[in-house]
Amino acid sequence: IELLVVVIIIGILAAIAIPVYIGVQNSAKESALQSDINNFKTAVVAYFTAEGGYPTAVTTADDGSLSSQGYPGPSRDDYQADPTIKYGTGDEFTICGQALDTGKIYEASESSGVKEVTACS
Repeated sequence: IELLVVVIIIGILAAIAIPVYIGVQNSAKESALQSDINNFKTAVVAYFTAEGGYPTAVTTADDGSLSSQGYPGPSRDDYQADPTIKYGTGDEFTICGQALDTGKIYEASESSGVKEVTACS
């Protein structure tokens, strides 16, 4: 009976700990995506300042133009898609990426920080 009680207690602890661990893991992945988007934005602005225009590549896995500004690409390889950049009129741009596990979409523009959105604009 004592062994059965110990097994039940371990089962209860595992049932509590595993979902918490998965939630923390997903949160860390989303934070990494937000950081990548923010770093991508910083590299694009630095490129614009140094070169007088924006890079022609539209993804972080580009021709290396952003690596000259200190951005080697995404820190993870498990996004649904690497963060991408879209250019608007004038000096406007938007960077967007989506987390794989949760499907949450994050976006940053030339004038705003990283925020969660329902779809890339």
